[in-house]
Amino acid sequence: MHYRELGAAGVDVSEIGFGAWTVGTDWWGDRTDEEAMEMLRYAHEQGITYFDTGDVYGHGHSEELVGEALAPVRDEVSVATKVGYDFYDNPQAGHGELPKEMHPEYLDDAFERSLDRLGFETVELLQLHNANVDEIDADVLEWLDEVKESGRADAVGIALGPSIGWLAEGEKAIREEFDSVQLVWNALEPEIGDRFLEVVAETGSETSLIPRVPHSSGLLNEQITPENPPGEDDHRAYRPDEWFETGFEKVDALRFLEREGERTMAQASLQYLLYHDAVPTVTPTFRTREDIDAWAAASDVPPLSDEEYERVRELQANDFELDRDDGMDSLRSSVGGEDIQRAGLDKHVAGD
Repeated sequence: MHYRELGAAGVDVSEIGFGAWTVGTDWWGDRTDEEAMEMLRYAHEQGITYFDTGDVYGHGHSEELVGEALAPVRDEVSVATKVGYDFYDNPQAGHGELPKEMHPEYLDDAFERSLDRLGFETVELLQLHNANVDEIDADVLEWLDEVKESGRADAVGIALGPSIGWLAEGEKAIREEFDSVQLVWNALEPEIGDRFLEVVAETGSETSLIPRVPHSSGLLNEQITPENPPGEDDHRAYRPDEWFETGFEKVDALRFLEREGERTMAQASLQYLLYHDAVPTVTPTFRTREDIDAWAAASDVPPLSDEEYERVRELQANDFELDRDDGMDSLRSSVGGEDIQRAGLDKHVAGD
């Protein structure tokens, strides 16, 4: 495992991180608390030192598991959490999105509750969870500064979602010099990451970009194949059939990234993201110990050469030479599509 620094905050993170949304909930398979904590401990044994959780995952249960599992190695790991969803006063309805509260009083109370569940006095990274651009106001920015000044968090950032998009939010976070922006980004869905790289370069910001869903919902690690499509109860089934069908062809076009015995497609997909200096860590979705073995090892496989990277970029620029719609031609926008237009993307505003 190799390690990098997050933002300008001096936080060391493993190149492969553990997205702890998979523990404390049943969205990625049923497991006991002991099995979940064993996964966290096993990940640390494989060199993973960055663990990303959030207060809304299992309504606090993920934080409890992360805190208990990592307590014996607390000084060896960097832990991130997120606040912003009010699950205290609102019941969860399936996979639906809960109401948000982004004013400082709520955020401060929610963060203190997170620290209590973790059993920590501080975290390495605190993130706003899916804040809209108008919610990142002067009061919230001042509160984030106070959080860092008080020592309760070494770094602050924003986690964007739940669907790919939210360009205005990431751009503002970069311009406000947040330490990190977490986003959906992978070789099949590069547009948002590309735009944020442009903004980082334009501003000279030291904001780190933290990709999640690096395997494009199971395509690039081939957990989803034509022979093994997502089931009706799979949370990934919201994507249209056309998206999966074109995705299978795109994966085939990327086969040149595989090196027998040296680098799998899943590992190459992680190295594609780590090619960028602005990316200190990538957080795949671990479901099993076998996933941890394979993807933790991705840090030590041959990195993409400049030629390989440029070949991927050419494919992306030409939409992998596929002349048909993948059913994903819209992005969420909180500013009426101004951010989409500014980024020069051929997308329309979701819901229009």
